[in-house]
Amino acid sequence: MSKRLTIALVAHDAMKHDLAEWVAWNWAKLLSHRLICTGTTGRIVAETLMERRAKDAAHSHFDITMLKSGPLGGDQQLGAMIANGEIDMLIFFWDPMSAQPHDVDVKALLRLATLYNVPTAINRSTADFMIFPRHKSDSGSSSRFISSATIPTCRPDTASRCDIPLYE
Repeated sequence: MSKRLTIALVAHDAMKHDLAEWVAWNWAKLLSHRLICTGTTGRIVAETLMERRAKDAAHSHFDITMLKSGPLGGDQQLGAMIANGEIDMLIFFWDPMSAQPHDVDVKALLRLATLYNVPTAINRSTADFMIFPRHKSDSGSSSRFISSATIPTCRPDTASRCDIPLYE
């Protein structure tokens, strides 16, 4: 990933520890991107990055924006950013084993990410793949990360101005 991306990081309560571990493992890669987080997840991500940064003085800056807590409107704020084309990637560690009081907001957020073709990771494996793709090109060299900004798409609001044919 050489382009500076806007990456949204979200985690349900039972998954915040997992996301913090993932951020700690991938902190150096994340520092070069703009991070958007909901509520408590943002505080945890910032604390993790500050801990890692303190151990490596060369990485002294990171760009993080904290939205409201998911149930208090943060999911809607993030959804609006997705709809406005401001998010390149969504990493959402959701808890599949617990009912969420704001489940409709969560579904709406995932629906928007799908509708607007935003690459979305819902666990460590897919998040790792999005940060460190492991596929090879025909020449055998590692191919670069493909963000939603580089994939020709037809967004719902621009379907009439699509840059690829809808049907062959």
